[in-house]
Amino acid sequence: MIKRGKKYKEKANNVVRNNLYDPTEAISIVKKNATCKFDETIELHVRTGCDSKYAEQQIRGSVVLPAGTGKQVKILVFAKDAKADEAKAAGAEYVGVDEYVQKIQNEGWLDFDTVIATPDMMGTVGKLAKILGPKGLMPNPKTGTVTNDITKIIQEVKAGKVEYRLDKLNIIHCPIGKASFTEDKLKENFETIMGAIVKARPQSLKGVFLKSITLTSTMGPGVHINTLKVMEL
Repeated sequence: MIKRGKKYKEKANNVVRNNLYDPTEAISIVKKNATCKFDETIELHVRTGCDSKYAEQQIRGSVVLPAGTGKQVKILVFAKDAKADEAKAAGAEYVGVDEYVQKIQNEGWLDFDTVIATPDMMGTVGKLAKILGPKGLMPNPKTGTVTNDITKIIQEVKAGKVEYRLDKLNIIHCPIGKASFTEDKLKENFETIMGAIVKARPQSLKGVFLKSITLTSTMGPGVHINTLKVMEL
């Protein structure tokens, strides 16, 4: 059993156990509970009725949060020649090919948040699949990170583009902003990401899609949201 500290228990007292909150109320509670000295991330966790063992029930996509993520994102771009120049001009922190492949393979270097690659680079980037894949960093056409439109994707990522995907436990985890955001901005981001997830429901899925929705801050307790309220958004 996990031992909780005094501060955590005090925050937990602000949440009625087993209660299902309206999204607006849940956001307010989570924001008030984010009292650490650093700017905590507000996180969304959606437990689905999908079965990730089946390819047709996999969920993966991306969406630009209208209020951004509140995070300074470091981008690694695998590209050559003119596309490499374009990536640098668009603001990518790291641009290249072989030197970064070796740095990741030999040094375990992962000082970046998003990886983008032009299609012709995927044969080389594929060598990193076992390292980048488990961390959700592998470029993928479904999320727009394998593309020749380098400038557009870099601008979207810098503006607040986030990826959502189903994990092995059939849960989607995604940030919706920072504790320093206003409640209105957090709600706007929440509605945007939940709208995308609802639309991504697999056609082959039978039964309940959204089993539970929880909001939490980095160091705070989870607040459960009424899934029916979300379906009304």
